[in-house]
Amino acid sequence: MAKPSENKLYPIQHYVKIILVISFTALILDFIISFASITIVKQQSARDLRDTAYLYINRINSDFSYINHFMGWTLANDENVKMMDTHDTNETEFIKANDALYRRFVELQTSYDKSYNFFIFFKKKNVMLNIAPMRVTYKEYQQLQQQINVFIKDKVIYEKFYSRWSTIQLAGKFYIVNIVPYHDSYMICLVAADDLIRPLRQINLGENGYASLRAEDGSLVTSPLSNKGKLLNIEKEQDRSSVMNTLQTRTTVNGEFDNASFYVKLVIQFGAFEKIMIVQLLIMLLAVIVACSLSFIMLYFKNKVLQPIKSFSYNLAFWAEDGEPLDSTGSKIVELEKANRQFAQLVNQIKTYKIDIYERELEKQRIQLDYMKLQIKPHFFLNCLTTIHSMAQMDMTEEIQQMALSTSVYFRYIFQNGQDFVRLEDEIEHVRVYLEIQRNRYRSSFLYRIEQDQSTRDVPIPPLVLQTFVENAIKYAVSRDHEVLITLKVERKMAEEQGMTVIRIEDTGPGFTPEILEKLQEGEPLDQTLGTQIGIMNTVQRLKYLYGELARIRFDNPPNGGASVTLYLPELPANSNETGV
Repeated sequence: MAKPSENKLYPIQHYVKIILVISFTALILDFIISFASITIVKQQSARDLRDTAYLYINRINSDFSYINHFMGWTLANDENVKMMDTHDTNETEFIKANDALYRRFVELQTSYDKSYNFFIFFKKKNVMLNIAPMRVTYKEYQQLQQQINVFIKDKVIYEKFYSRWSTIQLAGKFYIVNIVPYHDSYMICLVAADDLIRPLRQINLGENGYASLRAEDGSLVTSPLSNKGKLLNIEKEQDRSSVMNTLQTRTTVNGEFDNASFYVKLVIQFGAFEKIMIVQLLIMLLAVIVACSLSFIMLYFKNKVLQPIKSFSYNLAFWAEDGEPLDSTGSKIVELEKANRQFAQLVNQIKTYKIDIYERELEKQRIQLDYMKLQIKPHFFLNCLTTIHSMAQMDMTEEIQQMALSTSVYFRYIFQNGQDFVRLEDEIEHVRVYLEIQRNRYRSSFLYRIEQDQSTRDVPIPPLVLQTFVENAIKYAVSRDHEVLITLKVERKMAEEQGMTVIRIEDTGPGFTPEILEKLQEGEPLDQTLGTQIGIMNTVQRLKYLYGELARIRFDNPPNGGASVTLYLPELPANSNETGV
């Protein structure tokens, strides 16, 4: 009878060789993967930067087009320009028209970029005035006026600058200029080349990368600065052929502007990718060194550690089927004996450990609570925007300001509130803002009154609870047929020897329907299949999660008509009063 085959055993030197082979293989694979991944990331980064540059160029093209059109339209149609052209500079009509024109171009400058400078030149008077705050020196201003005179007289040069964005040098500094003529009047827009290119310099193009504006002949019209603010010698950078420059691949992006005599040139040069590869190789070499050290340690401690560990493993393999560990006394190492006993204790603790269903339920409720708190209906925001638009059509300036401010305060409160509790005073103020917004929408369809006991100002309350019931009153009670009164009353009372905060929301509308009122009073869930009644049910669940059975809600239709909701909120312990104020 043949003996059963046994598993082949290998000496520890065999495993040491396996470790070394795996280490060197991992080093080679890491080099290949690093090179491939860095190449892909580098290409993606260059592509993203190129797309960003094109987006910027498109935006500048749009700005150029609009500014050109705006200046041309102003010269041809603005009465202020005509008034200035027909009166002397010291006459009152000229000064008033100049002020009005100045205000218009200040608005244009604010809408686009304050780096844009605007001037108007009258050929008959030989006068050039700035019609917006300017960011040029007086010397540059004088040189601009001199060159404008030259451009107007010299037809060849004039055709070059006619309604076309071109480069110009003033006091040794390059500017982008656009001249729009109309009869004997001229509008000039001037912007520094460095200011125009500044957004692209904020993009990370690499340590030696840079963004620049170039004239048609390729000459530089901006300062040779890298995106790090370092002054570059661009000619030297282009001619350098060192090993590091060979590793740091360059990507050049050229972008053309519409109706302009200059273009954008981006040089993308990342050296960090190659540094990352070197670092990864060093890490892998360190891993190989560690692997060799471990192999030596394994050879050195073969007899002193390996055999006791085998003995310990042998004992671990013989657990009783009922989970009771067997005693192990064959090891000669005290630490392994202690580890054996501690492991046995750990097994017993794991067996007796049970997952607490109640804690899981609380965690589930907490998640549901956070979800319900984040339920914000977008239609309310859209209604606010629609109301503001309607007010704008009727030139209701003050009402627009109040409506916009109230809407801003309303949503700031919702988005900045991350606590389970807030001050009751803050919640009531939020309700007040909400009611004011609704009054701007419904006008005289309803009135509201808020009465609050001063001792309840700092009482903690879950956020957006009151708004739910006030919003319900607005939705079902307010109509265009008759005026409705909504009342919010807050007071302190003693109930069962415990202080309670009583909040009552009432309206004079039609009240709850008998079916809904019966379900609310019996604590039965409402039908939410059509997306309605969600707010009330969520609020009831939130109060139950936060207060347990201590909080109560009473729904009622008062004898004199309308609907009434009364909240009874108990005092919370001091450690749970986290209002965030």
